[in-house]
Amino acid sequence: MKRQSTNVLLIVPYSVWLIGFVILPIGLIAYYSFIGIDQQWTLDNFATFFTSTYFTLTLHSFWYAFLITTFTLLFAYPTAYLITKSKHKQLLLLLIILPSWINLLLKTYAFIGMMGLHGPMNALIQAFGFPSQQILFTDFSFIFVSVYIFIPFMILPIFNALDELDRSYVDAARDLGATRWTTFRKVIFPLTIDGVKAGIQVVFIPALSLFMITRLIAGNKVITLGTAIEQQFLVTQNWGMGSTIALFLLIFMVIIMIFTTPRHKGGVTRGK
Repeated sequence: MKRQSTNVLLIVPYSVWLIGFVILPIGLIAYYSFIGIDQQWTLDNFATFFTSTYFTLTLHSFWYAFLITTFTLLFAYPTAYLITKSKHKQLLLLLIILPSWINLLLKTYAFIGMMGLHGPMNALIQAFGFPSQQILFTDFSFIFVSVYIFIPFMILPIFNALDELDRSYVDAARDLGATRWTTFRKVIFPLTIDGVKAGIQVVFIPALSLFMITRLIAGNKVITLGTAIEQQFLVTQNWGMGSTIALFLLIFMVIIMIFTTPRHKGGVTRGK
């Protein structure tokens, strides 16, 4: 009986946090999504979301999130693999994690200075005899900065999966005559796919709702669902439409989590 009461007390803080910071905010978003700009109950917000404008905006958001996630994965997987081969794994991981401790706004402004017409990047371009380029306020700058910001979050789960991989499977593939590429494609990558899925989840979902980087780095030339939500709440003051977009964004995130969550717990780990 005493043990049961102790378990109940342990559940109370989590339940309060879950209700106060998850269930109630989502409930408020759902409530306001049915409120029109004239403060009356309506379904017009949902009808507006399914117009061609917001459909195109949703496609753009998914496209940019896909590009950011793809480039992040292409850089993160080889990096994580090389770290597992190093004798200084913890030091290299620390160097990768350190930038994520810096405030996102500070990093964004740092890139504004680096990519400006008189910044280091253009100075390097001019050193090779080319004229200065407008790097800021382009798709390239937006994707580049986003990839830089998200790389640590992709590397960590992939590194954990690679570090826990049972090397006997790799040795067996080599003994059977498999090439390095075949070993990677048939053995290493399938056995670390859960780490890849976790990395995709923690990158794709936030990339889908970026808004600050789109303003400061892309100069509002890149419009995402996150940017649309910000504009509806802060510019047009249409909380109903902003809540409707946020509600669909939550639905998209849940669907992505369902597809990227590992189907089984654990995996093939290093033998003891």
